[in-house]
Amino acid sequence: MNAPLTPAQVAGTLAAGFASRAATHDREGSFPHANFAELQEAGLLALAAPRALGGQGAPVGVLAEVIGALGHACPATALVLTMQYMQHRSMGREGAAWPPALAAQLVQESVHEVSLVNALRVEPELGSPARGGLPATVARRTADGWRISGHKVYSTGAPILRWLVVWARTDEATPRVGSFVVRSDAPGVKVLPTWDHLGLRASGSHDVLFDDVALPAEHALELRQPQDWAYGPAAAQSAQAMQAEMALLLGALYTGVARAARDWLVGFLQERKPASLGAALASLPRAQEALGHIEGLLLVNQRLLGSLAQTLDAGGLPASAESGLVKAQTTHNAVAVVQGALALSSNHGLSRHNPLERHLRDALCGRVHTPQDDSVYVAAGKHALGL
Repeated sequence: MNAPLTPAQVAGTLAAGFASRAATHDREGSFPHANFAELQEAGLLALAAPRALGGQGAPVGVLAEVIGALGHACPATALVLTMQYMQHRSMGREGAAWPPALAAQLVQESVHEVSLVNALRVEPELGSPARGGLPATVARRTADGWRISGHKVYSTGAPILRWLVVWARTDEATPRVGSFVVRSDAPGVKVLPTWDHLGLRASGSHDVLFDDVALPAEHALELRQPQDWAYGPAAAQSAQAMQAEMALLLGALYTGVARAARDWLVGFLQERKPASLGAALASLPRAQEALGHIEGLLLVNQRLLGSLAQTLDAGGLPASAESGLVKAQTTHNAVAVVQGALALSSNHGLSRHNPLERHLRDALCGRVHTPQDDSVYVAAGKHALGL
Protein backbone atom coordinates (compact mmCIF):
# COMPACT_ATOMS: atom_id res chain seq x y z
CA MET A 1 0.00 0.00 0.00
CA ASN A 2 1.33 3.43 -0.95
CA ALA A 3 1.98 5.88 1.86
CA PRO A 4 -0.33 8.91 1.91
CA LEU A 5 1.06 12.06 0.34
CA THR A 6 2.57 14.66 2.64
CA PRO A 7 1.01 18.15 2.60
CA ALA A 8 3.98 19.42 0.57
CA GLN A 9 3.49 16.64 -1.96
CA VAL A 10 -0.21 17.44 -2.19
CA ALA A 11 0.68 21.09 -2.80
CA GLY A 12 3.16 19.97 -5.44
CA THR A 13 0.47 18.04 -7.30
CA LEU A 14 -1.71 21.16 -7.37
CA ALA A 15 1.15 23.43 -8.37
CA ALA A 16 1.21 22.47 -12.05
CA GLY A 17 -2.36 23.64 -12.53
CA PHE A 18 -1.73 26.80 -10.53
CA ALA A 19 1.38 27.59 -12.60
CA SER A 20 -0.51 27.11 -15.87
CA ARG A 21 -2.97 29.83 -14.83
CA ALA A 22 -0.54 32.20 -13.13
CA ALA A 23 0.44 34.20 -16.22
CA THR A 24 -3.19 34.86 -17.14
CA HIS A 25 -4.07 36.01 -13.63
CA ASP A 26 -0.99 38.24 -13.64
CA ARG A 27 -1.90 39.90 -16.94
CA GLU A 28 -5.53 40.38 -16.00
CA GLY A 29 -4.98 41.19 -12.34
CA SER A 30 -7.70 38.60 -11.71
CA PHE A 31 -8.05 36.58 -8.53
CA PRO A 32 -7.31 32.80 -8.66
CA HIS A 33 -10.56 31.56 -7.10
CA ALA A 34 -10.14 28.09 -8.63
CA ASN A 35 -6.86 27.60 -6.79
CA PHE A 36 -8.54 27.98 -3.43
CA ALA A 37 -11.33 25.59 -4.33
CA GLU A 38 -8.65 23.00 -5.06
CA LEU A 39 -6.75 23.82 -1.87
CA GLN A 40 -9.92 23.35 0.17
CA GLU A 41 -10.76 20.07 -1.54
CA ALA A 42 -7.21 18.87 -0.86
CA GLY A 43 -7.55 19.71 2.84
CA LEU A 44 -4.90 22.43 2.91
CA LEU A 45 -6.94 25.44 4.06
CA ALA A 46 -7.08 24.29 7.71
CA LEU A 47 -3.59 22.78 7.76
CA ALA A 48 -2.26 25.29 10.30
CA ALA A 49 -5.29 25.42 12.60
CA PRO A 50 -5.05 23.82 16.07
CA ARG A 51 -6.31 20.25 16.32
CA ALA A 52 -8.47 21.25 19.27
CA LEU A 53 -10.45 23.47 16.92
CA GLY A 54 -10.76 20.86 14.18
CA GLY A 55 -7.66 21.76 12.18
CA GLN A 56 -4.60 19.66 11.40
CA GLY A 57 -2.13 21.45 13.66
CA ALA A 58 0.75 21.04 11.21
CA PRO A 59 4.23 22.12 12.37
CA VAL A 60 5.38 25.43 10.94
CA GLY A 61 8.10 23.64 8.98
CA VAL A 62 5.43 21.71 7.09
CA LEU A 63 3.55 24.93 6.41
CA ALA A 64 6.73 26.42 4.95
CA GLU A 65 7.10 23.45 2.60
CA VAL A 66 3.54 23.95 1.35
CA ILE A 67 3.99 27.70 0.89
CA GLY A 68 7.29 27.15 -0.92
CA ALA A 69 5.70 24.67 -3.33
CA LEU A 70 2.85 27.07 -4.07
CA GLY A 71 5.19 30.08 -4.31
CA HIS A 72 7.00 28.23 -7.11
CA ALA A 73 3.71 28.05 -9.02
CA CYS A 74 1.55 31.04 -8.03
CA PRO A 75 3.03 33.30 -5.34
CA ALA A 76 -0.18 35.34 -5.06
CA THR A 77 -2.04 32.20 -4.00
CA ALA A 78 0.79 31.34 -1.61
CA LEU A 79 0.64 34.79 0.00
CA VAL A 80 -3.10 34.63 0.66
CA LEU A 81 -2.68 31.15 2.15
CA THR A 82 0.23 32.40 4.29
CA MET A 83 -2.09 34.94 5.88
CA GLN A 84 -4.70 32.25 6.53
CA TYR A 85 -2.06 30.08 8.20
CA MET A 86 -0.83 32.93 10.40
CA GLN A 87 -4.35 33.72 11.60
CA HIS A 88 -5.11 30.06 12.31
CA ARG A 89 -1.85 29.65 14.24
CA SER A 90 -2.69 32.71 16.34
CA MET A 91 -5.82 30.92 17.57
CA GLY A 92 -3.70 28.28 19.27
CA ARG A 93 -1.17 30.49 21.02
CA GLU A 94 -1.00 30.50 24.79
CA GLY A 95 -3.30 33.23 26.05
CA ALA A 96 -4.96 33.65 22.65
CA ALA A 97 -7.77 36.19 22.73
CA TRP A 98 -9.98 34.26 20.31
CA PRO A 99 -13.25 33.06 21.90
CA PRO A 100 -13.14 29.26 21.46
CA ALA A 101 -16.55 29.05 19.79
CA LEU A 102 -15.71 31.76 17.26
CA ALA A 103 -12.28 30.28 16.51
CA ALA A 104 -13.81 26.81 16.04
CA GLN A 105 -16.42 28.26 13.69
CA LEU A 106 -13.78 29.83 11.46
CA VAL A 107 -11.69 26.68 11.36
CA GLN A 108 -14.64 24.38 10.65
CA GLU A 109 -15.80 26.62 7.84
CA SER A 110 -12.39 26.34 6.18
CA VAL A 111 -12.52 22.54 6.55
CA HIS A 112 -15.88 22.23 4.81
CA GLU A 113 -15.97 25.31 2.57
CA VAL A 114 -13.75 27.83 0.82
CA SER A 115 -13.46 30.18 3.79
CA LEU A 116 -10.43 32.35 4.50
CA VAL A 117 -9.41 34.94 7.06
CA ASN A 118 -6.84 37.72 7.12
CA ALA A 119 -5.90 40.63 9.33
CA LEU A 120 -6.60 44.12 7.95
CA ARG A 121 -4.25 46.58 9.62
CA VAL A 122 -2.79 49.05 7.13
CA GLU A 123 -4.52 52.38 6.46
CA PRO A 124 -3.94 55.23 3.98
CA GLU A 125 -2.74 57.69 6.62
CA LEU A 126 -1.26 55.30 9.18
CA GLY A 127 1.02 53.28 6.95
CA SER A 128 2.42 50.12 8.51
CA PRO A 129 1.12 49.65 12.09
CA ALA A 130 4.47 48.08 12.96
CA ARG A 131 5.91 51.60 12.94
CA GLY A 132 3.46 52.88 15.54
CA GLY A 133 0.48 55.22 15.56
CA LEU A 134 -3.22 54.88 16.32
CA PRO A 135 -5.50 53.49 13.61
CA ALA A 136 -8.11 55.83 12.20
CA THR A 137 -10.61 52.96 12.03
CA VAL A 138 -12.98 53.43 14.98
CA ALA A 139 -15.09 50.91 16.91
CA ARG A 140 -18.05 52.45 18.72
CA ARG A 141 -19.62 50.56 21.64
CA THR A 142 -23.35 49.92 21.41
CA ALA A 143 -25.91 48.24 23.66
CA ASP A 144 -25.49 44.91 21.90
CA GLY A 145 -21.95 45.00 20.52
CA TRP A 146 -19.82 47.28 18.36
CA ARG A 147 -20.05 49.33 15.19
CA ILE A 148 -16.94 49.88 13.09
CA SER A 149 -16.13 52.53 10.51
CA GLY A 150 -12.87 52.98 8.65
CA HIS A 151 -10.73 52.35 5.58
CA LYS A 152 -8.11 49.62 5.16
CA VAL A 153 -5.64 49.22 2.31
CA TYR A 154 -3.49 46.32 1.01
CA SER A 155 -6.09 43.81 2.21
CA THR A 156 -4.54 40.68 0.72
CA GLY A 157 -7.09 38.16 -0.53
CA ALA A 158 -10.00 40.61 -0.30
CA PRO A 159 -12.04 38.98 -3.12
CA ILE A 160 -12.22 35.65 -1.26
CA LEU A 161 -11.98 36.50 2.43
CA ARG A 162 -14.98 35.55 4.54
CA TRP A 163 -13.56 36.91 7.79
CA LEU A 164 -11.70 40.15 8.40
CA VAL A 165 -9.68 40.74 11.57
CA VAL A 166 -9.77 44.54 11.70
CA TRP A 167 -7.26 46.61 13.69
CA ALA A 168 -9.14 49.55 15.22
CA ARG A 169 -9.35 51.90 18.17
CA THR A 170 -12.33 52.52 20.39
CA ASP A 171 -14.12 55.86 20.61
CA GLU A 172 -13.61 55.98 24.40
CA ALA A 173 -12.16 59.06 26.09
CA THR A 174 -8.94 57.08 26.51
CA PRO A 175 -8.92 54.93 23.36
CA ARG A 176 -8.05 51.27 23.49
CA VAL A 177 -6.71 49.42 20.46
CA GLY A 178 -7.38 45.87 19.32
CA SER A 179 -8.80 43.54 16.70
CA PHE A 180 -12.43 43.06 15.74
CA VAL A 181 -13.68 40.06 13.75
CA VAL A 182 -15.99 41.11 10.90
CA ARG A 183 -17.77 39.00 8.28
CA SER A 184 -16.96 40.27 4.82
CA ASP A 185 -20.61 40.04 3.73
CA ALA A 186 -21.90 42.14 6.65
CA PRO A 187 -23.91 45.23 5.70
CA GLY A 188 -21.58 48.23 5.41
CA VAL A 189 -18.50 46.29 4.21
CA LYS A 190 -17.35 47.22 0.72
CA VAL A 191 -14.32 46.05 -1.27
CA LEU A 192 -12.86 48.66 -3.61
CA PRO A 193 -10.92 47.04 -6.51
CA THR A 194 -7.85 49.26 -6.19
CA TRP A 195 -5.03 46.70 -6.40
CA ASP A 196 -2.99 47.38 -9.56
CA HIS A 197 0.62 46.74 -8.59
CA LEU A 198 3.77 45.68 -10.37
CA GLY A 199 4.00 42.29 -8.65
CA LEU A 200 1.70 39.74 -7.00
CA ARG A 201 -1.03 41.14 -9.20
CA ALA A 202 -3.36 38.21 -8.51
CA SER A 203 -3.35 38.65 -4.72
CA GLY A 204 -6.46 40.85 -4.67
CA SER A 205 -4.93 43.20 -2.10
CA HIS A 206 -7.70 45.78 -2.48
CA ASP A 207 -9.01 48.53 -0.20
CA VAL A 208 -11.87 47.67 2.16
CA LEU A 209 -14.31 50.23 3.56
CA PHE A 210 -16.34 49.83 6.77
CA ASP A 211 -19.41 52.02 7.15
CA ASP A 212 -20.96 51.62 10.61
CA VAL A 213 -20.66 47.83 10.46
CA ALA A 214 -22.39 46.04 13.36
CA LEU A 215 -20.83 43.07 15.12
CA PRO A 216 -21.42 41.16 18.37
CA ALA A 217 -19.62 42.14 21.55
CA GLU A 218 -17.65 38.87 21.61
CA HIS A 219 -16.08 39.70 18.22
CA ALA A 220 -13.74 42.16 19.94
CA LEU A 221 -10.74 39.89 20.43
CA GLU A 222 -8.59 41.92 22.78
CA LEU A 223 -8.50 45.59 23.65
CA ARG A 224 -5.53 47.23 25.33
CA GLN A 225 -4.05 50.64 25.87
CA PRO A 226 -1.77 51.36 22.88
CA GLN A 227 1.40 51.18 24.96
CA ASP A 228 0.44 47.76 26.31
CA TRP A 229 0.79 46.22 22.83
CA ALA A 230 4.45 47.13 22.70
CA TYR A 231 5.55 46.32 26.23
CA GLY A 232 5.32 43.46 28.67
CA PRO A 233 6.71 39.92 28.47
CA ALA A 234 3.56 38.31 27.06
CA ALA A 235 3.12 40.90 24.29
CA ALA A 236 6.81 40.79 23.39
CA GLN A 237 6.90 36.99 23.24
CA SER A 238 3.79 36.79 21.07
CA ALA A 239 5.17 39.38 18.65
CA GLN A 240 8.50 37.58 18.58
CA ALA A 241 6.86 34.25 17.70
CA MET A 242 4.68 35.78 15.00
CA GLN A 243 7.63 37.56 13.40
CA ALA A 244 9.70 34.37 13.32
CA GLU A 245 6.89 32.34 11.77
CA MET A 246 6.13 35.04 9.23
CA ALA A 247 9.83 35.28 8.34
CA LEU A 248 9.87 31.55 7.68
CA LEU A 249 6.74 31.50 5.53
CA LEU A 250 7.63 34.61 3.54
CA GLY A 251 11.16 33.36 3.04
CA ALA A 252 9.78 30.06 1.75
CA LEU A 253 7.35 31.86 -0.56
CA TYR A 254 9.93 34.07 -2.25
CA THR A 255 12.48 31.27 -2.39
CA GLY A 256 9.80 29.37 -4.31
CA VAL A 257 9.63 32.27 -6.78
CA ALA A 258 13.43 32.20 -7.10
CA ARG A 259 13.42 28.44 -7.73
CA ALA A 260 10.88 28.95 -10.52
CA ALA A 261 13.24 31.50 -12.10
CA ARG A 262 16.17 29.12 -11.75
CA ASP A 263 14.20 26.26 -13.33
CA TRP A 264 13.24 28.42 -16.32
CA LEU A 265 16.85 29.53 -16.71
CA VAL A 266 18.16 25.95 -16.74
CA GLY A 267 15.74 25.06 -19.54
CA PHE A 268 16.66 28.20 -21.46
CA LEU A 269 20.40 27.53 -21.22
CA GLN A 270 19.94 23.95 -22.37
CA GLU A 271 17.62 24.78 -25.27
CA ARG A 272 19.09 28.04 -26.59
CA LYS A 273 21.69 27.32 -29.33
CA PRO A 274 22.90 30.52 -31.04
CA ALA A 275 24.16 29.97 -34.57
CA SER A 276 27.36 31.80 -33.71
CA LEU A 277 28.09 29.31 -30.93
CA GLY A 278 26.93 26.10 -32.54
CA ALA A 279 26.08 24.66 -29.15
CA ALA A 280 23.75 25.27 -26.23
CA LEU A 281 24.44 28.22 -23.94
CA ALA A 282 24.75 25.64 -21.18
CA SER A 283 28.16 24.69 -22.63
CA LEU A 284 29.64 28.10 -21.82
CA PRO A 285 31.77 28.28 -18.64
CA ARG A 286 30.43 31.79 -18.02
CA ALA A 287 26.86 30.47 -17.96
CA GLN A 288 27.86 27.57 -15.74
CA GLU A 289 29.58 29.91 -13.29
CA ALA A 290 26.62 32.28 -13.13
CA LEU A 291 24.22 29.40 -12.59
CA GLY A 292 26.50 28.09 -9.84
CA HIS A 293 26.21 31.46 -8.09
CA ILE A 294 22.43 31.16 -8.27
CA GLU A 295 22.64 27.67 -6.79
CA GLY A 296 24.66 29.09 -3.92
CA LEU A 297 22.03 31.72 -3.13
CA LEU A 298 19.28 29.11 -3.15
CA LEU A 299 21.34 26.84 -0.89
CA VAL A 300 21.81 29.67 1.61
CA ASN A 301 18.06 30.21 1.66
CA GLN A 302 17.37 26.52 2.07
CA ARG A 303 19.76 26.27 5.02
CA LEU A 304 18.52 29.46 6.70
CA LEU A 305 14.86 28.48 6.39
CA GLY A 306 15.51 24.89 7.39
CA SER A 307 17.35 25.97 10.52
CA LEU A 308 14.62 28.46 11.47
CA ALA A 309 11.90 25.85 10.93
CA GLN A 310 13.78 23.32 13.05
CA THR A 311 14.19 25.83 15.88
CA LEU A 312 10.52 26.84 15.86
CA ASP A 313 9.21 23.29 15.65
CA ALA A 314 11.45 22.31 18.58
CA GLY A 315 9.82 25.03 20.69
CA GLY A 316 12.60 27.58 20.37
CA LEU A 317 12.04 31.28 19.88
CA PRO A 318 14.71 33.16 17.92
CA ALA A 319 15.40 36.77 18.79
CA SER A 320 13.45 39.24 16.67
CA ALA A 321 16.73 40.60 15.29
CA GLU A 322 17.63 37.11 14.07
CA SER A 323 14.31 36.26 12.40
CA GLY A 324 14.25 39.72 10.83
CA LEU A 325 17.64 39.06 9.27
CA VAL A 326 16.41 35.71 7.93
CA LYS A 327 13.48 37.45 6.27
CA ALA A 328 15.68 40.17 4.79
CA GLN A 329 18.44 37.83 3.61
CA THR A 330 16.17 35.25 2.00
CA THR A 331 14.05 37.82 0.17
CA HIS A 332 17.14 39.69 -1.07
CA ASN A 333 18.68 36.41 -2.21
CA ALA A 334 15.47 35.61 -4.09
CA VAL A 335 15.67 38.93 -5.96
CA ALA A 336 19.37 38.32 -6.69
CA VAL A 337 18.55 34.91 -8.16
CA VAL A 338 16.03 36.34 -10.59
CA GLN A 339 18.28 39.24 -11.53
CA GLY A 340 21.09 36.79 -12.17
CA ALA A 341 18.81 34.78 -14.44
CA LEU A 342 17.90 37.97 -16.32
CA ALA A 343 21.55 38.84 -16.82
CA LEU A 344 22.09 35.49 -18.55
CA SER A 345 18.94 35.50 -20.65
CA SER A 346 19.01 39.13 -21.81
CA ASN A 347 16.02 40.16 -23.94
CA HIS A 348 14.50 36.69 -23.66
CA GLY A 349 14.18 37.09 -19.90
CA LEU A 350 12.52 40.47 -20.22
CA SER A 351 9.99 39.30 -22.80
CA ARG A 352 6.44 38.92 -21.54
CA HIS A 353 6.28 35.72 -23.56
CA ASN A 354 8.47 34.17 -20.87
CA PRO A 355 7.81 33.98 -17.11
CA LEU A 356 11.10 35.43 -15.89
CA GLU A 357 10.02 39.07 -15.90
CA ARG A 358 6.95 38.07 -13.85
CA HIS A 359 9.16 36.23 -11.38
CA LEU A 360 11.24 39.40 -10.95
CA ARG A 361 8.17 41.57 -10.33
CA ASP A 362 6.85 39.07 -7.80
CA ALA A 363 10.22 38.65 -6.05
CA LEU A 364 10.57 42.40 -5.57
CA CYS A 365 7.44 42.36 -3.40
CA GLY A 366 9.36 40.44 -0.75
CA ARG A 367 11.11 43.64 0.33
CA VAL A 368 7.81 45.33 1.22
CA HIS A 369 6.59 42.96 3.93
CA THR A 370 7.11 43.81 7.59
CA PRO A 371 9.75 43.93 8.95
CA GLN A 372 11.29 46.12 6.25
CA ASP A 373 15.01 46.45 5.72
CA ASP A 374 15.66 49.58 7.74
CA SER A 375 13.87 48.15 10.78
CA VAL A 376 15.66 44.82 10.39
CA TYR A 377 19.15 46.27 10.22
CA VAL A 378 18.64 48.83 12.99
CA ALA A 379 17.38 46.03 15.28
CA ALA A 380 20.32 43.80 14.34
CA GLY A 381 22.79 46.64 14.92
CA LYS A 382 21.33 47.45 18.33
CA HIS A 383 21.43 43.77 19.26
CA ALA A 384 25.10 43.55 18.30
CA LEU A 385 25.86 46.69 20.33
CA GLY A 386 23.94 45.44 23.34
CA LEU A 387 21.54 48.38 23.21
